[in-house]
Amino acid sequence: MRICHGFVILVLAMSSLGCGWMRRDSAWKVAVANHAGQLGYRNWIVVAEASLPAQNRPGIHQVTADVDVPEALDYVIYTLEQTQHVSPTLYLTRELRSLDNNLTPGIDEHRKHLKLALRSHETTEIEQESLLTLLADASRSFDVLVIRTPTALPYTSVFLELQPGYWDAESEARLREIISRERMERLARPAG
Repeated sequence: MRICHGFVILVLAMSSLGCGWMRRDSAWKVAVANHAGQLGYRNWIVVAEASLPAQNRPGIHQVTADVDVPEALDYVIYTLEQTQHVSPTLYLTRELRSLDNNLTPGIDEHRKHLKLALRSHETTEIEQESLLTLLADASRSFDVLVIRTPTALPYTSVFLELQPGYWDAESEARLREIISRERMERLARPAG
């Protein structure tokens, strides 16, 4: 009986140790999954290379991933694709296009992995300083999740601005046109 009790304690201790290891290895994935369900329109997610400046504003949540930018990005995009309420607009740094393997060894291989991770999503290129300014502005009113990776290649951070997943810019433009037309029709009616 005493041996059985000791065995049960040993098994429980080992299983809790295993769960602890699992939690540490995937803490960033848990943060992404939790935030993906909570973040909405105008929130941001940044999959950051190692030297991206740390942000200290309220509303900016930072987690550390143990994988490089393309792998973390792939997981983020996959997770967002599972939601219906948001869809990402993806921004790459303009500087990334101008880097070459002579200047930045490993950048060509990084680009190959990044292309796969983007999952055929379109991207927009903006200079990193402008993206950081957009991020600072957004963080004043909206939440930002920063996933810091160990990627040691400059200008490889990817910025995702969340948009409504069930409403696109074209639908918004049509709605605004209808509202404007209705407003003009009301103004044109004679008072009476």
